[in-house]
Amino acid sequence: MTPTAITILAIAAAFAGWIDAVIGGGGLVLIPVLMSVTGMPAASVLATNKVAAVTGTASAAITLVRKVGVPKATWSYALAAGAASAGGAAAVALISDSVVRPIIIVLLLAVGAFVALRPEFGVGGDGVFTGRRQAMALVAAAAIGFYDGIFGPGTGMFLIMAFTAVFAQSFIRSAAMSKVVNTATNIGALSVFIIGGYVVWPLAIGLAVANVIGAQIGARTVLAGGSKLVRFALLGLVVVLSTKLLMDELL
Repeated sequence: MTPTAITILAIAAAFAGWIDAVIGGGGLVLIPVLMSVTGMPAASVLATNKVAAVTGTASAAITLVRKVGVPKATWSYALAAGAASAGGAAAVALISDSVVRPIIIVLLLAVGAFVALRPEFGVGGDGVFTGRRQAMALVAAAAIGFYDGIFGPGTGMFLIMAFTAVFAQSFIRSAAMSKVVNTATNIGALSVFIIGGYVVWPLAIGLAVANVIGAQIGARTVLAGGSKLVRFALLGLVVVLSTKLLMDELL
C-alpha cells in the first residue's frame, strides 16, 4: 500500500479506538475505510478489524477498570458473552442481514427515545446487585455477545444500556463493565476468524497499535466527561447508527 493509504488507515483506526472507548461503534469508521482502501474480501476486513478492536477495547477496559472499578460478576458476564459471540460468528452465514437490520433499527430508536425522555437515567447510583439482577445481566450479556458475533454495530452501546437498566447504576460504571465484556465478545468472534485464516496479520497489528492509542485517549475522555458525556455520546451513536442501517435497508 502507498504511504497515503497507510496514513488514512492509521487515522481511521485511531479514531475508531476513540469511539469504541467512549461509547462503542468504532467498526462503523474502520470497516468502510478498510473496504475502500484495501479491497480485501469482506471476511478478511471483518477479521482484521476485530484484531484492532479487541486490542483497543482491552486497553480502554484496563484504564476504566483501574479508575472506576467493576463488580466481580463482570468477569462471568464476559465469559458468557465471549462464548455467545463465538457462536454468533460461527452462525453468521445462517442469518441474513436483511432480517437482523430492521429489528436493530427499532431497538435503536427505542433506546434513543428512552434515554432522551429519561434525563435521570444513568446519571448516578452505585448499583443494586441482587441475585435476580445478576442473572438478568448474564442473559443480557450473552444475548448481546451473540449479536456482536453475528452482526455487531452498537454492541458497546447495548451493553451500557443493559447494565445501566439492570443494575440502576451510572453510565460511567456501566461503560467500564461494557468494555470488559466487549473485549470478551471481540475475542470470541476473533477466535473464529483466526481459525478460518481470515486475518491479514501485518495490517492488523499496525491498525491495533493505532487503535490502542485512540482507545487510551477515549478512555481518558470518558473519565473526564463522566456519565453526562456517555449519555450524549449514546444519543449521538443512536442517530448515526439508525441512519446508516436505515440507508442500508432502503438502498
